[in-house]
Amino acid sequence: MSNTKITFLFAIILSCLGACKSAALAQGPAILQKEDFKHYVDYFNQMEDENIQQAIPNSASWEWMKDNIPLFEAPQQNFEEIFYYRWWTLRKHIKETPVGYAMTEFLVERSYSDKYNLISCALGHHIYESRWLHDPKYLDQIVHTWYRGNEGKPMTKLHNFSSWTADALYNRYKLTGNKDYLNDMLPDLLEEYQWWEDNRQREDGLFWQIDVKDGMEESLSGGRHVKNVRPTINSYMYGNAMAIARIAEISGDGKLAEIYRKKAQEIKSLVQDQLWNPESLFFETVKEKGGFAEVREAIGFIPWYFNLPDDKNPYPAAWDQVTDEGGFLAPFGLTTAECRHPEFRTHGCCNCEWDGAVWPFATSQTMTALANLLINYDQEMVGKPDYFQQMNKYVESQYYRGRPYIGEYLDEKTGYWLKGDQERSRYYNHSTFNDLIITGLVGFRPQEDGNVVVDPLIPEDQWDWFCLDNVAYRGDILTIFWDASGKKYGKGKGLHVLINGEEVASSDNLVRLEVKR
Repeated sequence: MSNTKITFLFAIILSCLGACKSAALAQGPAILQKEDFKHYVDYFNQMEDENIQQAIPNSASWEWMKDNIPLFEAPQQNFEEIFYYRWWTLRKHIKETPVGYAMTEFLVERSYSDKYNLISCALGHHIYESRWLHDPKYLDQIVHTWYRGNEGKPMTKLHNFSSWTADALYNRYKLTGNKDYLNDMLPDLLEEYQWWEDNRQREDGLFWQIDVKDGMEESLSGGRHVKNVRPTINSYMYGNAMAIARIAEISGDGKLAEIYRKKAQEIKSLVQDQLWNPESLFFETVKEKGGFAEVREAIGFIPWYFNLPDDKNPYPAAWDQVTDEGGFLAPFGLTTAECRHPEFRTHGCCNCEWDGAVWPFATSQTMTALANLLINYDQEMVGKPDYFQQMNKYVESQYYRGRPYIGEYLDEKTGYWLKGDQERSRYYNHSTFNDLIITGLVGFRPQEDGNVVVDPLIPEDQWDWFCLDNVAYRGDILTIFWDASGKKYGKGKGLHVLINGEEVASSDNLVRLEVKR
């Protein structure tokens, strides 16, 4: 057969595969019906005055959600309601600019924002949450706006806040499999990493940051002008280095991959050697002039967000604090500083204090870290019931005056939103939630090789059924459901995984399932 014919046949095969992928996405959910959840959007639309509109107004919100989001059904109605509420609010922050789509943090204009009212603080959260949208153009452009929207250069204030963008984009790639976009972004990510090395790295290899540039002002361990060595930026730089190493390997640059893997290993060693306080059994901030800050803060859990700590003692001991009322356990969530500390909640109120109140920004970081701990580590400090308890509190906290609400931060004992009556706080886009439902609670863990791993963190005796459907995964539609009796969905008892409506794995119990593709 001639080379021309072989090339022609190969093109036909690729075309057919592409058509099959498109057909898979077009077929939609395998079990749930989109229209069954429209009532949530109708309610959200009528409960507000919509004084600020961006790219997708309320009137178009349901059509946009139908086209873009996974579906989730659960017997605990508030979980389900907040799932759809968070997609509805995320959509509010998508903004059209002269250089493409962007994503805002506040709907109201902020004096310290960049062009188009952009703030880079929660960009990592924006990517982790928005990666589940079916149409990639939104996140593609949102990232390009940040890195190339200033006459081809990064936005002026891209580096105003610590960043874990490389890690977030690599984890987005696991979901989409789009190598071209990832490789195209590699030079931008390398340039950004170099900026942090040039401007925040000390001679000993660790990175410093002032707390406000972590988005965590008025903390117990730092200050607005104190160059402390914090678990935040050091964990971020580890995560970014590991991500760049993997991206370099994907692009075929083994030499670059080795350079960044070495950088990551050096940071990992320094974090474990220098930021682990053996007396408090916790990752702590180290002061600019030396010595631990002597306070446990939620940022001490961030190393697990990136799977940084070794899977060995004594590191799991830190997680004992999430089940301790003297630690981070509070009625309305996980506090940002340990409750037993004498300066807990002493910095006053309503000026963005990180001295103990509950911040969704930190909650979503800690919950991502906790899911990683439970799925990737061998430890006995915490279990699935602890994860579910905290997710339950996170859901319950997202109400204000009896209606769904997401704002800046809240009182840990009463659940009262501390800026709840301020317009700036409404729909605050500064955290993740749906990513936690998908990757934590339901346990779908996208893989670099495109295989399917499902490892639910829902205790088996908690819910009799649930379903996550319409998940776009590398051109296919993924469905995951649990039916203890087999009567809810009529497709058999137990945990089931479907790809394009065809079952590929099942178990009688809520256990880890793996599917090679």
